[in-house]
Amino acid sequence: MADDYIYLDNNATTKTDPGVLASMMPYFTDYYANANSSHISGISLTEAVEDATWQIADLIGANEKEIIFTSGATEAINLAIKGLANSNKNKIITFTTEHKAVLETCKYMESKGFNVEYLPVQSDSTIDDDLLKNSITEDTYLVIAMMCNNETGTLHDIKKISEFAHQKGALLLCDTTQAVGKIPIDVSDLGIDMMTISAHKFYGPKGIGALYVSRNVISELNTQMHGGGQQKNLRSGTLNVPGVIGMSKACEIAKAEMKRDEIRIRKIRDFLEMELLKIDGSFVNGSVENRIYNTSNICFPGVWSEQLILSLGKILVSSGSACSAVTSEPSHVLKALGLSDEDALCSIRFSLGRFTTEDEINYTITRVKELIRQFKA
Repeated sequence: MADDYIYLDNNATTKTDPGVLASMMPYFTDYYANANSSHISGISLTEAVEDATWQIADLIGANEKEIIFTSGATEAINLAIKGLANSNKNKIITFTTEHKAVLETCKYMESKGFNVEYLPVQSDSTIDDDLLKNSITEDTYLVIAMMCNNETGTLHDIKKISEFAHQKGALLLCDTTQAVGKIPIDVSDLGIDMMTISAHKFYGPKGIGALYVSRNVISELNTQMHGGGQQKNLRSGTLNVPGVIGMSKACEIAKAEMKRDEIRIRKIRDFLEMELLKIDGSFVNGSVENRIYNTSNICFPGVWSEQLILSLGKILVSSGSACSAVTSEPSHVLKALGLSDEDALCSIRFSLGRFTTEDEINYTITRVKELIRQFKA
């Protein structure tokens, strides 16, 4: 991407960290054998993958045997939800603000006869504890809750949710796509049974992700991709070794830079938000208190987000999830918070990242204010 672009859409994807790219290159040019081959090169690659797997597991407090590599979070979500479908229980509970990968997979499960309950959230996008607790029954085998919402940045109390699920014998699948690499996560402390990861959301490469499956649950999971029996026969196919190495490096960098990133990004995000909220009528969508530090979703009533996004040109922002960016349809997440169609269509998500600068934020503030004055005039 050209240097004159200002990229504020880091929840959609992130720039690959130069250190990540450097770590991957030898596995395209020199160490390109198949990691499942039995010759010496294949064996050395297997060892490299094992070391990388340890690095990834270490970031989330897991064991390397609990990691299954996938093409990304969407595949991981499908494997987790469909892979547990042999349970003698019939009920799944999730929330109306979940990512489309969860909602569409749950719709598929409904078509197969499963009972899926989509719980509403509160107006600030947080979860109603009493509603969730009372909704989980003895027939519930899976509760699905994201750790961090991709559109509003809202953070959910995953430890509490897991306690509610486990009290009734249900498992917890947590989509941590927007949280991994940004905030500390310990799967054991939080009581997470399964968890999805996507490397390109935290400065890693695209096309690689993982499903964490607790050792207590992994024997219950059934494969959804049949073939050569790779990865404990749970996900067949030739392993994306450069992707695994890159994801591992992204985890290593995240562990070292996480606190520094948070302090710097939070500061410039808060300044951006403070200035844009000076625009008459503007307001933040979702919880301000329970929110990740890089995201601000702001409604500018009377200003269509599609028009503003296009007019901003080389300032790259979005109206919500990358699955439905710049669309005439209002965001399902914002609608779930109680916003009208009009206000949902007048909302912009600003998601900052490791490479966002103060100068870029200052220019963005000036340009957004100028354009909104013009539109309202």
